[in-house]
Amino acid sequence: METPRTLTEAAEALRAGAVTSVALTERAIETADRLDGELGTYLARFDEAALAAAERADRELAAGRDRGPLHGVPFGVKDIIAVAEGPTTAQSLVLDPAWGAGRDAPVAARLKAAGAVITGKATTMEFACGMPDFGKPFPVPRNPWNTGTWAGGSSSGTGSGVAAGMFYAGLGTDTAGSIRIPAAFCGITGLMPTFGRVPKSGVAPLGYSLDHVGPMARSARDCAAVMDAIAGAHPSDPDSVDLPYEPPVLDGTLDGVRIGVVREHHFPDGHDPAVGPAYDAALGVLAAKGAVLTEITLPYWYEMLMANVVTLGSEALAYHRNDLSARWDDYGDATRATLARAAAVTGADYVQAQRVRRVAQDAVARLFDDLDVIVAPTTSAGAPRYDDIVPDEGPIDVGGVFTYIHTMYWDCVGNPVLAAPMGTTAGGLPLSIQFAGPAWGEAAILRAADAYQTATDWHLRVPPTS
Repeated sequence: METPRTLTEAAEALRAGAVTSVALTERAIETADRLDGELGTYLARFDEAALAAAERADRELAAGRDRGPLHGVPFGVKDIIAVAEGPTTAQSLVLDPAWGAGRDAPVAARLKAAGAVITGKATTMEFACGMPDFGKPFPVPRNPWNTGTWAGGSSSGTGSGVAAGMFYAGLGTDTAGSIRIPAAFCGITGLMPTFGRVPKSGVAPLGYSLDHVGPMARSARDCAAVMDAIAGAHPSDPDSVDLPYEPPVLDGTLDGVRIGVVREHHFPDGHDPAVGPAYDAALGVLAAKGAVLTEITLPYWYEMLMANVVTLGSEALAYHRNDLSARWDDYGDATRATLARAAAVTGADYVQAQRVRRVAQDAVARLFDDLDVIVAPTTSAGAPRYDDIVPDEGPIDVGGVFTYIHTMYWDCVGNPVLAAPMGTTAGGLPLSIQFAGPAWGEAAILRAADAYQTATDWHLRVPPTS
């Protein structure tokens, strides 16, 4: 049998007896041995523990104990999420090695309870807010579609690891786009759930009111399987909300589903010419599936971008202030710049940003009185080259990169959003479409993205390095 490509296929093969968890895990380890030196996907690997977990999964399945679709499937975890098998570094020299040591974040514990095999900790940007830093003693994550380009951030290693076949799915976090950006650049699917849907305790914080934990995998169907395992309130996270999670209906149809189509602000000057045709083709697929499309405009667009910058910076500085003063040189250049700029934000600025967020949240909620899903391009270009964003001389180009990234808006309003592949640039780099839903509406966007993926194969394509 061919090696399964998706988590869903792996789960089916395990239950059919066509493959074992040990075989899947050994294949994941072999792939990492072959590719990780070039791609920089892992900060820590748990080969021995992963094989032991795989052996246990095989014994349980053979004995008739089935923990669900994640049982026996290799997973990666972003290295700001605590996992008992190894340290959490946040890809920084600053984080206390004792932070999270020997314990699982609730979301990691839920993966294990569902039988997932944790293969290791995946690279990130420093504390999930920096940019690639060649001057620090950590792997620099690269894009498996073109190793001269960025894998996206900050859930870089999770994105590259899924795309390259080092694991079938993984956990990322999203504060300004950190699940959806690497999903877009690496040609996979990534879901940012509603704020509060998945507990974020045991996760090194970036923006307390913006951080989301969610799944990254090849397909929307894979992400749905992970959400079944990780969704739900936890007493350790006061922001997590005790609302029932309803799995999506994945029947491949969208008859009568009302989809709002966004174009404004998503095609800036200099956008890749392939984005428009790819987006139009994706809309055509959705219409052919029975969806009713309506052009819309997102309210308070620029206000939400600025509110995200103000909120993220202020909340991050609150966490890092003492370490930043005492250990300035241990932080990377881009992280220092992000945190230092936040010192210019006043308390009044922060309060006003929260007031505007509430106004925008209400306006977006009203949009969903007449819509079920909203779609827009995730980015308006493929992955940028490292030579452009981290030049040999001069500053790191943070602002220029985000001109072509359209994710921050949704973190600020807190709605669930899924990024899925929708085509490629002329140079073969992946492009991506976002599916946004109402608050607590993960089922709606998973259904829409799954229906789209039943008619396309962009999510199944593998990069040349694989």
